[in-house]
Amino acid sequence: MQSHSHSIIGQVVLKVQNLESTVAFYKDLLGFQIIEQTDNKAALSADGKTALLILEKRDDATPRQPQTTGLYHIAFLLPNRSDLADIVNHFIQTRTQLQGASDHHVSEALYLADPEGNGIEIYIDRAPEEWKWEGDQVYMTTQALDIESLLGDASDAGWKGMPEDTIIGHIHLQVSELQKTRQFYCEGLGFDPVLNYGSQALFISKDRYHHHIGLNTWNSAGGQAPAENSAGLKWFSIVVRDEDEKRKVVNQLEKINAWMSEENGEIITKDPSGIYIKLTTKENIS
Repeated sequence: MQSHSHSIIGQVVLKVQNLESTVAFYKDLLGFQIIEQTDNKAALSADGKTALLILEKRDDATPRQPQTTGLYHIAFLLPNRSDLADIVNHFIQTRTQLQGASDHHVSEALYLADPEGNGIEIYIDRAPEEWKWEGDQVYMTTQALDIESLLGDASDAGWKGMPEDTIIGHIHLQVSELQKTRQFYCEGLGFDPVLNYGSQALFISKDRYHHHIGLNTWNSAGGQAPAENSAGLKWFSIVVRDEDEKRKVVNQLEKINAWMSEENGEIITKDPSGIYIKLTTKENIS
């Protein structure tokens, strides 16, 4: 189902206050595998090899202030509709509190939050041929998810943890404004705008996906970047095809005077809202 969305968002790193309870949530409730754990760090994976999510404990971490810029949600894309049905049954059995369940026309999605308030979306895509495009703009809506229809697709085996083909399908960010943000992500990083809600939200993607990054100002218009020791998003990575594409992106970022830094051959940049992004190539993903 998801061959059309190769991973563009590679990894998300979160700073947490309580590593134990946060790891327990992702491992025991969502069924991620721990591939590495120390006293202050845990790497979580769906396939047992690739770290999708890294949790880093900070002893001085303070709760993130809601109006600051940063993460709105991380969206995990499951391979099949039966996987989404199975996790709904699992959430019913575990009495897990959901924040929402929506049909976006292009996708079917569940929303919840981890113990530190980081937003999570778990979703499946409808077949791309069912998506509606008007020119270069994709049609997305928000309606109630038809849970009954979904549960009709549940497997006999039930939920057995995150399917190994799960990827980060997209990331949704809280930003302070959209004009400079659009320039950074589109002219700098090379994404295409696919849906625009005026000054409130912008959805962008590569290769005509419905969105790899969502950007909104709903809670954060004019907002500041959170303090260094604030819990929440530390950085996320964008996967580019190869070194040539990476060089091209670096040149584009230089043209718009974006902040950049190089560490061990890795390029880190920062969007106008102070959100850090690492550029990685496919072969560098561990």
